[in-house]
Amino acid sequence: MELGVNVPNFGPGTNPARLRDWARVVEGLGYDLLMVSDHVAITPDVAEQYPEPFYEPFTTLSWLAGITSRVRLGTTVLIAPYRHPLLTARMATNLNALSGGRLVLGVGVGWAQQEFAALGADFAGRGRATDEVLAALPAGIPRWIGGNSPAALRRTIEYGDAWHPLRRTIPQLRAGLARLRALTPPSGAVDPSRPGAPRFAPRILLRLTREPLVDDERIAGEGTVEQVLEDLAVLQDLGATNVVLDPFVGDPAETERPEAAWQQLATIIDHWRRRDT
Repeated sequence: MELGVNVPNFGPGTNPARLRDWARVVEGLGYDLLMVSDHVAITPDVAEQYPEPFYEPFTTLSWLAGITSRVRLGTTVLIAPYRHPLLTARMATNLNALSGGRLVLGVGVGWAQQEFAALGADFAGRGRATDEVLAALPAGIPRWIGGNSPAALRRTIEYGDAWHPLRRTIPQLRAGLARLRALTPPSGAVDPSRPGAPRFAPRILLRLTREPLVDDERIAGEGTVEQVLEDLAVLQDLGATNVVLDPFVGDPAETERPEAAWQQLATIIDHWRRRDT
């Protein structure tokens, strides 16, 4: 099972030097994947959680591709309705080529109604627009589909290489995965060129605590080192091929103090490696 990191590409502490440091830490620690988020118009509903500056993901990942050499690069998640399908396909194809085939494209439908309005995008039609983007993408670029709704699971089966749920509890992930597998038709029935069921590649929180948290109330990835390692082991048993750790807890000021997140990432990957030996 590969481990990745969701790197904050927003907030008051984010700048080119900080992003470069993040990339070097993620790749230097031996993580397999570096991912960033997506917003275009930082409207009030977006800024409340993800304030400016917000570095556009295709631009950011293209720059980071030149700084890194091994780690794969991705979006978690690209908001598909914000860009024309052909533009998205062109940018994804170019980024994949420029990075030496390292792109993983996580895709979602979006949630920020004010941002949709600012971009002239149809909020009500965002599901259909997302399908159009996915249909336009070339083969060869892994497509991870975010979301937990029945439509998201349908989209994963029809277009996705992996289901990419974000920040859920272990019971929620287990239940969603069971629904996905129950809905998945026999191999090749949807598209003969895409055999087998979609893979499982969740994004979980990373928040280490000194004392254990109540299991029934915590999001996967938060708790003591032992609890987080157990979450990773459970996800591996559930068939996860990738797990992305998200060290951003929710305070934009965290972006000014990334050292704490770097230490937690170092702790988890060190313990995970030793667990496997």
